[in-house]
Amino acid sequence: MNDNAVTNFHPGLDLITEFAAGSLPLAQSACVSLHINHCCHCQQTAGQLADLGANLFEAQEPVPVDDTLLHAVLARLDEEKPLEYANKKSTEKGTPAILQRLMRGDFSDLSWKNIGATLRISYLKTGDPDHEVALYHIRAGGRIPQHTHRGTEMTLVLEGGFSDANGSYHKGDFLVRQADDVHAPTALQSEDCICLAVLDAPLKFTDWKFRWMNPFLKLRTN
Repeated sequence: MNDNAVTNFHPGLDLITEFAAGSLPLAQSACVSLHINHCCHCQQTAGQLADLGANLFEAQEPVPVDDTLLHAVLARLDEEKPLEYANKKSTEKGTPAILQRLMRGDFSDLSWKNIGATLRISYLKTGDPDHEVALYHIRAGGRIPQHTHRGTEMTLVLEGGFSDANGSYHKGDFLVRQADDVHAPTALQSEDCICLAVLDAPLKFTDWKFRWMNPFLKLRTN
């Protein structure tokens, strides 16, 4: 997903600013990073904000660092490589490094849970205890039942596309749904859709056929 195609939906300036500053939660930062990997416009914006932050940082007076903090930083050098790490194989395949790290393989290597006839979900591990991260695979023409959100949901289209009452979304498009936003995503008729979703609270189905599931919906964090 690194062909830098034109995208119509982007993270807001506030999200890109938080991303550039390193203050976004890990799961949300991964989602924004994947979009930026695909979008020249947001790459430029993030780069400009990072440069601005670096200049502001350089203008600050130096602060002494005690040995405890120094040892803590050095100890992290032995930890597992961050999400942005990629091996040669993953980059040659054209898959963004951070997505390769989250999946630890290909779409076909993941464990998928079937939700009805048209939707399957694979939950990914990020180490973020406050956010659920999952891949949604919607069969061509398939529809996710109408639902609202108890919190914030970030969605990034990785393959194919989908539509709802608010518009049509394609590869690389980034959306944020807030609490009480209602929609029913439907995959394009021509091809399957794969999206990355990051939630900080469970969905809430509004379709009467599925409301019975709401008390059982829990956030899957790891």
